[in-house]
Amino acid sequence: MDINWFDADYLPWLILFFPLLSFGIIVLFTAHSRILSQVVAMTGVCVAWLLSMIEFIKVVWASDAELGKEVFGSTVDWMTLGVSTFKMGVLVDPLTAYMLLMVPLACLAIFVYSLGYMRGDPHNSRFFGYISLFAGAMLTLVLADNLLMLFIGWEVMGLCSYLLIGFWSHKKSAYQAGVKAFMTTRVGDVLMLAGVGYLFLETRTLSFRDILYDEAVLEKLVNTPSVLFGGSAAALIGVLLVMGTIGKSSQFPLHAWLPDAMEGPTPVSAMIHAATMVSAGVYMVVRMFPLLSAGADFHNGDFSTPMIIMGLVGGFTALFAAVLAVGQNDIKRILAYSTISQLGYMVAALGVGAWVAAAFHLVNHAFFKALLFMCSGVVIHSMEHGEQHAAEHGHDPAPHAEPDGLVMDYVAPPNDVLRMGGLFRKLPITAITMAIGGLSLAGFPLITAGFWSKDEIISEAWHGTTEGYPLALFVLLVLATAALLTAFYTARMWFLTFWGKPRTAAAEHAGEGSQVSWRNLWARLRRRPAKATDPGEQLTALQMEIPLLVLAFLAIFAGFIGVHTDFPLLGDLDNPLHEFLSGTLIEHPPVIDFDWLPVLVSVALALGGLAVGFVLYGIRPLAKAQVDPTERALGPGIWQALQNRFYIDMLIRRYVLRPAEHVARKIVIEDIDKDTIDGVLESVAEGFIWLGEAFKRFNTVVIDGVGDGIPRAIGDFGSWFRQVQTGRIQQYLLVVTLALLIIGALFLIQVG
Repeated sequence: MDINWFDADYLPWLILFFPLLSFGIIVLFTAHSRILSQVVAMTGVCVAWLLSMIEFIKVVWASDAELGKEVFGSTVDWMTLGVSTFKMGVLVDPLTAYMLLMVPLACLAIFVYSLGYMRGDPHNSRFFGYISLFAGAMLTLVLADNLLMLFIGWEVMGLCSYLLIGFWSHKKSAYQAGVKAFMTTRVGDVLMLAGVGYLFLETRTLSFRDILYDEAVLEKLVNTPSVLFGGSAAALIGVLLVMGTIGKSSQFPLHAWLPDAMEGPTPVSAMIHAATMVSAGVYMVVRMFPLLSAGADFHNGDFSTPMIIMGLVGGFTALFAAVLAVGQNDIKRILAYSTISQLGYMVAALGVGAWVAAAFHLVNHAFFKALLFMCSGVVIHSMEHGEQHAAEHGHDPAPHAEPDGLVMDYVAPPNDVLRMGGLFRKLPITAITMAIGGLSLAGFPLITAGFWSKDEIISEAWHGTTEGYPLALFVLLVLATAALLTAFYTARMWFLTFWGKPRTAAAEHAGEGSQVSWRNLWARLRRRPAKATDPGEQLTALQMEIPLLVLAFLAIFAGFIGVHTDFPLLGDLDNPLHEFLSGTLIEHPPVIDFDWLPVLVSVALALGGLAVGFVLYGIRPLAKAQVDPTERALGPGIWQALQNRFYIDMLIRRYVLRPAEHVARKIVIEDIDKDTIDGVLESVAEGFIWLGEAFKRFNTVVIDGVGDGIPRAIGDFGSWFRQVQTGRIQQYLLVVTLALLIIGALFLIQVG
């Protein structure tokens, strides 16, 4: 078959193939070589990115042909189901193309960053194999043309998260966090799989085009009664799919795994929070939104059951996680709770029907959150160097005792923002790029991508509130409060890390011997002597800092493609994103009327939170041994509750895990398995042993007795008869004589 693989219909196969091929090559052939494994992994992701850009350009060129009604893609026969055949394939519509703009680029930046961050790790090859599989699984999910293929990529990412979160398995907390992530997300995955199965049972297909772009199929699902709980089949399927997102995207109450996922290497955190994993959960509900909203007239306040659940859960999660982020000292854990909160924004946006805004924020969030995590990795890397240099200068290093289990308030010394301070002079590039990412996260007005997408969500909730929708009012209030807290904890994190004076010896020596590449480059350009540094550390610095600059650019400019059409000056762009993405749906979502009030509210929240953070931590930077102003304001009780995550993990362990373990050990293992199942099996075994012994006895006495007895008797007779032949002639003559006498006597008797 002659196929042009660079045709837009077949190119998506190559996009997802190359990262998966890299994983296979590393596992089978190059695992022994760190350099070869890095080359293979980088080649795979670079090719995937280049092909994605080619595909995106082809899609944009085809947008005039109403892309959405006509899509790119191809299918192959996968399984025969009676009279029908289930097909697997790839699909590129506007939503897929928009994700292709983000996922491969974010993965590429993280791969480059990983070259520096994982330098010297003895398991470097295994790491690059895992993240290649991670990237390939996400691309499989994004490019899938049906829900089953999406679910396959979904589950492979679950495996990768387990392998990468627990990558440093010599740490007890790391492998425990990997198990926690895997088991927690399995709860949502099982429910999602039930929804996938139920959807196939009702429609006999899982193709996105056959279900989501066919009003007759959606209407049938709405009119079909549900097998459980009443309502329609569409509502039950939608709820089950939303449960999958609650687990994968770490929404309350299945949120507890994501903060502990920080035990993995920082590039893994960036992958999970930006390019893969948690983004997959939101992408799935964005993709399946026509089904989730089927039968609802949400433009007039009639929300479906899945939308109500998304609005309530997403809104509560956004506020809940933002509150917890305020009380964290671990720089990566602050960002982890920030991710949970921002994902709550997206889920809540879908709850009120803000479909384009949710997809818009999903991509923008990926760029600035990848930037923030990689900046935090540079900071941690530098603090670890600082501890080493501090020890060389005679300072006592911070204790690194491994906690016994996942202690809630334990913060690794290099991650503790209270132990930092003054790093701006040590890490100027990192400080500036992290400020850009933080401002985008906080929604700093006009010049950051985060502002435009977050403002769209708040504006949609505002519009629903003005129409009198209670769900929209709830979403507006909780997201507005979360936005204020987000700006505050972002400012707190940045100022504690980079502002003021170093609060520990590790901070004073942070970055020594590393992270000075740009300073040296500038010195050489000015023909001045550069500071002598380790060339390997210089390369590490370049590999870790170049992706920061790329992502910082996107954290600013990626939002301008989604500016509201009526926004002064910038609105002249005619909001190309809204028009482009709308082709994914049967009915194009309307652009709500522009209103200055929600925009001003959004600006006030962002600036207000940043201002409070600046007043508390910028004007008077935290000094060594000084109590955190937030801790002092909240009091020890509330602060301790925040540090311990409102004791939710402890409550889950006490009232869910321990009872489950008790049931598993006492009822399942002892009563059911050992006493019942093993008892029955042992009784059956004893019965068969007795029967076997009976057969053995029958065989010995009867079968062996007869079968062995006859030849034995013949043998005995032969042994006795052999004694007749003695070799004595006299005896033979005597026998012959006796025989003649007997014969003669018999003859005479017969004759007489």
